[in-house]
Amino acid sequence: MRCPFIFTILLFSGAFVSGQALVSNTEVDRKYLEDQFYFGLTYNFATNLPADVSQRNLSYGLQAGFIKDIPLSYQRNMGIAIGLGYGINSYYTNLLATQQGSDVVYSVLDSDADFKRNKIATHVLEVPFQFRWRNSTPEEYKFWRIYTGVKLGYVFDGRSKFVSSSEKIVFVNKDIRDFQYGLTLNVGYNTFNIHIYYALSSLFNDGVTGETGDLIEFKPLKVGLIFFIL
Repeated sequence: MRCPFIFTILLFSGAFVSGQALVSNTEVDRKYLEDQFYFGLTYNFATNLPADVSQRNLSYGLQAGFIKDIPLSYQRNMGIAIGLGYGINSYYTNLLATQQGSDVVYSVLDSDADFKRNKIATHVLEVPFQFRWRNSTPEEYKFWRIYTGVKLGYVFDGRSKFVSSSEKIVFVNKDIRDFQYGLTLNVGYNTFNIHIYYALSSLFNDGVTGETGDLIEFKPLKVGLIFFIL
C-alpha cells in the first residue's frame, strides 16, 4: 500500500515543482531600465554666421556619457533621464581669429587664401536632461523611442586654430562662451537613432564683433546619429 501512496506524493510534488518553475520562467522584470550609456557622432552646422563667413571642411562632433533612466509609468514606457557626458566639437570656417595683446581680433579669409585648417575646437562637460517615450517591454529589446529635452554644457577648453603652409596659430580663445545650452531630439528604432541639437546660446560671448563691427553670435546646429546601450 505504501508504494502507490509514495508514488502519488512524488507525482504531485513533481507537478508542483514543474508548475513553480513554469511560473518562475514566465515572470517578467517590471523594474528594467533602458539606455544607460550613449555615444554619438554629428555634423556641426554653424548657423547665424556674419556676412562673408562660411563653413569649410568637415565640422564634426563626438559625444559619450552615462544617463540615468527614471521611469514614470507602470509600463515603463514614459520617463525622464539625467546624465553626465563629454563632448568634442570642431567648427571649420573662414573666420580667422588672432591674438593682439589681450584681445582677440577676427577677420574673414579670402576665398583664394592658402591655408590647410582654420577652426574652433571645444571640449565640453555635458549634462543632458530628457523626457522619454518608448514602446519597449521587458521581453522586447528592439523598440521605437522619442527622447526630447535640453542639454547644458560647460566648455572647459575652447581653442582657435589656424594652419597654413607657413605658420601655425593655436591659442585658448577667451571669447568662447563657457556655459552653453540647447534643445535636443533623439528619434529612432533599435540601434540607429537620429540626434539633433540646436543651441539656444551663441558659441561666443555677447558683444564679440568682427573687423566690420558685425556681431559674431553664430549658434551650432548638430545633426547625426546616437547609439544607446544598456
